[in-house]
Amino acid sequence: MRIRPVLAAVTVLLAAALAAACSGRERAEASMEPSGARDVIVHLFAWPWASVAGECTRVLGPKGYGGVQVSPPQEHVVLPGKGYPWWQDYQPVSYRLTSRRGDREAFAAMVRACHAAGVKVYADAVVNHMAGGASTGPGSGGSAYSQYAYPAVPYGDGDFHHCGRNGTDDIADWGDRWEIQNCELVDLSDLRTESPYVRGKLVAYLDDLVSLGVDGFRVDAAKHLSAADLAAVVDAVRGDPYVYSEVIEGGAGEPGPEEYTGIGAVTEFRYGDVVGGAFRDGKLSGLRDLATRMRVGSGDAVAFVDNHDTQRTGRASLTYRDGAPYALAEAFMIAWPYGVPQVMSSFTFGDPEAGPPTAGDGTTTAVSCGDGWQCEHRWRTTANMVALRTTAAGAPVTHWWSNGTDQIAFGRGGAAYVAFNRSGAALTRTFQTSLPAGGYCDVMAGDFSAGTCTGPAYTVDASGRVTATVPAGAALALHAGARVGPATPVPACASAPVTFAVTVTTTWGQNVFVTGDTAGIGGWNPAAAVPLSAAAYPVWRATVTLPGATTVQYKYLEKEGSTVVRESGANRVRTTAAAGPCGATWQDTWR
Repeated sequence: MRIRPVLAAVTVLLAAALAAACSGRERAEASMEPSGARDVIVHLFAWPWASVAGECTRVLGPKGYGGVQVSPPQEHVVLPGKGYPWWQDYQPVSYRLTSRRGDREAFAAMVRACHAAGVKVYADAVVNHMAGGASTGPGSGGSAYSQYAYPAVPYGDGDFHHCGRNGTDDIADWGDRWEIQNCELVDLSDLRTESPYVRGKLVAYLDDLVSLGVDGFRVDAAKHLSAADLAAVVDAVRGDPYVYSEVIEGGAGEPGPEEYTGIGAVTEFRYGDVVGGAFRDGKLSGLRDLATRMRVGSGDAVAFVDNHDTQRTGRASLTYRDGAPYALAEAFMIAWPYGVPQVMSSFTFGDPEAGPPTAGDGTTTAVSCGDGWQCEHRWRTTANMVALRTTAAGAPVTHWWSNGTDQIAFGRGGAAYVAFNRSGAALTRTFQTSLPAGGYCDVMAGDFSAGTCTGPAYTVDASGRVTATVPAGAALALHAGARVGPATPVPACASAPVTFAVTVTTTWGQNVFVTGDTAGIGGWNPAAAVPLSAAAYPVWRATVTLPGATTVQYKYLEKEGSTVVRESGANRVRTTAAAGPCGATWQDTWR
């Protein structure tokens, strides 16, 4: 069994030693993986080969993407009666390289163009099954076929499992491992992957792709093969392909992703549940312990917020339709050091069965972003973060900060600093970073080129502090690869207008006040406490001018007649702005 590729610095340090210590197929195989500083994969789902080639040249390479995942390149069924659905591409007819996205020559030209742009190519590999019984030929390359008979390979009846349980060959009991790996997945002809003949055909197909320059494979429906069968195929493929297996986490009795990590990486489906859910719900503070909530370790994982399946099954917590929360989740995935990030690039759809934009004969039309193609990977909030990840490769998380709910910030050593704000109000704060002093482009809000920024720039002082405003539902991203000349001087704050905004449920006759250790809010004297307005109830608000660059301790009070009730817990502590913008909103909840 091959040793799975290890990532980043570990690969560099151990590759030589492992190669010397191992023999045959058991050796360190890192050359084809998305390596170290350029490890972000973009899935150009259903894109035709000519469009992928152009995107590698014009966008993916210049933006620093490390790899592109492309749809299955083999000949597949053609289903005009079903409107050419997206899933027809996952029903092989043969291993000829003719699909609705282009022919062998177009595929090979695409690989060459992506390599010239510094982008590796990973093909979606369907090795568990062939086409089902829903249709009979010809396929996308003109091959005749019927269920259990695929003469262009050739495969015949004896090359497939016929489990025959419960009066059907389909999987009936998803708690039965044997059925999952020996019965048919929704009528798809299940290959006898324990057969040397079948393994030989699969290896020949994958070898053919490698001969054209393909750098690795995403293995579709991997848990429907035993790990031993998949390893036998993968280990026989020539070269050092990077392999990541689709293993959807299921219930008791189902094969788990851990079983496949000895073969390569696996797709970590929990990631989208946890990270997508956090940004959907505005509960970001728990992301600090993200790795402990995953099924597999960082070195074994391909992480994603959504993919082509979860978009359509409703499992995805967020998709492109969710706008800003989805964009922030994608940006966080790229900034946070867990796994290999995979960015989704979708075509738009209403019907979850729908295929990509097509010509009258069912072939896929050239990509035009915004015209049926969503192209999330081009969004500034995604594409500009790729350079940040490259710059911060190998750097640890530092200076974590959270307001306890919907605002977080963290550094990546001395290379980068990011902040995310899922609240409904702007966040203005002096952040502590490890960045060197100087000016930095906020790449979430502007594009950096040749030392200049089309958006806001911020100054980090000699102590690593930066005062910045993060708009509601937005993010801030600074990194050492986007340094600008001396930033526009930020005015010092002699005074700082602070809006106190606390959520409190009260009864008739109760009023809410704020007091603290500063004269502007009463110097801890309840009689001099500042009254808050209930105009936005249950949020009570008031704006008070306080001294700039000052640490303030404060608490909220409830008054009803002569009765005064202080909120529980320790004093709240915040610092007013030292440099412009000087205003801030301090959002709290009564405790």
